Amino acid sequence: MPVELRKRKAPVPPPEPPVKQSKISKAAAKVKETKDETTKPRGRPAKAAANGKPAADAEADAPAEGTGKPEVGKTIALDGFGGEIQKNDGTPTTLKALVDESKAGVVLFTYPKASTPGCTKQACLFRDSYTPLTSTGLSIYGLSTDSPKANTTFKEKQKLPYPLLCDPSATLIAAIGLKKAPKGTTRGVFVVDKSGKVLAAQPGGPDGTVAVVKGIVEGMEGEGKEVDGVKGADGEEVTGEEPAKAEEEKEEGKKEAKKVDEEDKKAEAEAEGEKKEDVEMEDAVNGEGKEGEEKVDGEEKKE
Repeated sequence: MPVELRKRKAPVPPPEPPVKQSKISKAAAKVKETKDETTKPRGRPAKAAANGKPAADAEADAPAEGTGKPEVGKTIALDGFGGEIQKNDGTPTTLKALVDESKAGVVLFTYPKASTPGCTKQACLFRDSYTPLTSTGLSIYGLSTDSPKANTTFKEKQKLPYPLLCDPSATLIAAIGLKKAPKGTTRGVFVVDKSGKVLAAQPGGPDGTVAVVKGIVEGMEGEGKEVDGVKGADGEEVTGEEPAKAEEEKEEGKKEAKKVDEEDKKAEAEAEGEKKEDVEMEDAVNGEGKEGEEKVDGEEKKE
């Protein structure tokens, strides 16, 4: 039989090596890529603030409207202003709650320490003028960092017809701009109406703080004149001698406040001195008693 020859399968050709891209081709591709990138639509870049932060971050860092030291004539946001405080009977409250409870607004007079000479004078002046000062619907409160117990004692002893507010952390005192650095309270007065408009925010002595509130009440009762920064019903401002007079009274109030602070410090120093003398006298008396006993014992032993 003839031998049948089988055909061999053609060998599979090896894969072709990758085509090397020439330097010219690479350069052309890079140019094309750059061109495509520049023609792509881009969004507007975020604006940077002056401090280098994006605008969104800068807006977040910006103080909220109505915060910061209050200025006369400006309206403050009462919600959360000054945090929570207490009345002298221990009842928690806020400036907003006090304003809401009032008929026309709130008067806060600040004092450094209950029952000291200057603070007693100031509280009693507001007590003696309480009726005329509240004739237009303003509610009066004393404000200090004292405890409810200290303020209650102060209120009862001086027969004050208005509540005293306790702000141990000085959050409200700081908010109205009457906190003394590093700690302490500046004697002064703060007045705000029902809408949150600041009618007064300034330091002053006992007489000066009462005079400021009297001026505001007169302005509210007046026929469109401005007294110490408060406009009347028709919004007209005072011209002539009244602004100069108000400025003069303000300067006198500052001098009086300084004098009263010095008197308060002197009274506190004297009180400390008297206390020290009492302790020393008591020690001396106790010491003499012991020596006497020793001598008596000694004489008895000798006998």
